[in-house]
Amino acid sequence: MNSLLHHGMASQADHRGDATAVMYLKERLTYGQLDRASTQLAKVLKEIGCGRGDRVCLLMPKSLSAIVSIFGILKADCAYVPIDPQSPASRVRKIIDQCEPRVILGAGSVGTLLEEVLSADGPPNTLAVGWLGPDKLQSDRVKVAFTQADYENYPYTPLEYANTAGDPAYIMFTSGSTGVPKGVVITHANVSRYLQWAVRYFGLTSADKMSSHPPLHFDLSVMDIFGSLGVGAELHLVPYEINLLPHKVADFIRSSELTHWFSVPSLLNYMAKFDVVKEQDFQMLKRILWCGEVFPTPSIIYWMKRLPHVSFTNLYGPTEATIASSYYTVPTCPDNGTSPIPIGKPCEGEELLVLNEALLPVPTGEIGNLYIRGAGLSLGYWRDQEKTNAAFIRNPFNSDPSDRLYKTGDLARIGDDGLVYFHGRADTQIKSRGYRIELGEIESAFHAMSLLQECAVVAIEAEGFEGVTICCAYVPADGSEVSPLVLRKSLASVLPRYMIPSRYLVFEKLPKNASGKIDRPKLRDEFRQEKHISGLSGV
Repeated sequence: MNSLLHHGMASQADHRGDATAVMYLKERLTYGQLDRASTQLAKVLKEIGCGRGDRVCLLMPKSLSAIVSIFGILKADCAYVPIDPQSPASRVRKIIDQCEPRVILGAGSVGTLLEEVLSADGPPNTLAVGWLGPDKLQSDRVKVAFTQADYENYPYTPLEYANTAGDPAYIMFTSGSTGVPKGVVITHANVSRYLQWAVRYFGLTSADKMSSHPPLHFDLSVMDIFGSLGVGAELHLVPYEINLLPHKVADFIRSSELTHWFSVPSLLNYMAKFDVVKEQDFQMLKRILWCGEVFPTPSIIYWMKRLPHVSFTNLYGPTEATIASSYYTVPTCPDNGTSPIPIGKPCEGEELLVLNEALLPVPTGEIGNLYIRGAGLSLGYWRDQEKTNAAFIRNPFNSDPSDRLYKTGDLARIGDDGLVYFHGRADTQIKSRGYRIELGEIESAFHAMSLLQECAVVAIEAEGFEGVTICCAYVPADGSEVSPLVLRKSLASVLPRYMIPSRYLVFEKLPKNASGKIDRPKLRDEFRQEKHISGLSGV
């Protein structure tokens, strides 16, 4: 794997320029076309002043133009900063104010958003806008420095690169506890080291057809893009409009003849609950990967029974540690819906440590705080040394001051089998009536029932002895009516009374965040605002 992320794609273009690189709807981009267009874009970026260390914001939906933009930004020796085009203008402004980009590249239906962002006080007048959509940007308030038609007229000649493997490749902004997004800085070397392992372990080749389901501002997309295009595979962009339509996603996997699928578990769980996967379905599919949250074991059983020809791998890792830090390929279909699926063992070059509050290893079987060490660790948070120092600490087991650990905020244990098991977030372990309770354990019990399509358990502050109130948000299975009373009675057979939620809200569909995960902060707000929950009296 090459040291700079764009080298892999460029090498494929040299050897097989006519091969398909990216597919989106009915549009196709070959390796030669992608290499040429991204080089031309890089020349425009350089001409308007971009250089090593500069940031370029990417404000557009997933598309062929977006993939060209990413490679063009990297070829200009810059770091790309993907921004969710569904974000409110205030959040986009916060990201722009923090990363101080040289350019914003826009396309699609973001014209109004750009107007809101750029017409307010804040961004410097030197901030250029490149409009890469096929249609002209209809705005009197946004001055466009160049368009797609402009860069397509530039000569296609090789570029000299100033970047090194240690330079930032991208900055992903995640939610911050203070309301200000945190920019996680990831280098070319961070990604290349991970991909070296992933390409070898999963056996990725030019014969693969790989999905691109996560949005570009979610770091799972990095594996899709650079993992596939670095080996000469086809990258199939999943249209945004079918993201949460289980039948459409299943049709997409079939019609695209995908060999590789990677997404957050919420979608896979949703597909299982709607029973859209047929026996022996997706005949070309070789592997399914998931990352980002817990995949309920009953849904894994559903998938594995229907697709015995497919391998299933659980990946674990925060954005701060580059895509994933551990893996576990499920060897056989679990026979028990309550069996936990481990996050496994470290990827090559990584190390997982389960430590107590004194930063000492906990005994096997005991739950502790999960730390990560190794080649994937981010440089830290963009221009925020205080937050960086709090999350990335000096390794107490090594005298080298450059050796760091990242505190994930997750709880874990090492099993007798030597594998690491995830036990939820440290901030989702609550104490009620003197008992320590892991909310994920309650969710697992709900998932083992056939009554629910989706569910999430959250805790909100409460007055009185308990200190917190355990709440369950749920979607009944198959449009049926399931009362809180029925859920409480079912749960009482598997959990002690103190772990049973006391408040419930029923939804047609649980809210999701921009990464496709269940939006737990929004659910907590819903419960705080809900004054009267019916069906609980006398329970």
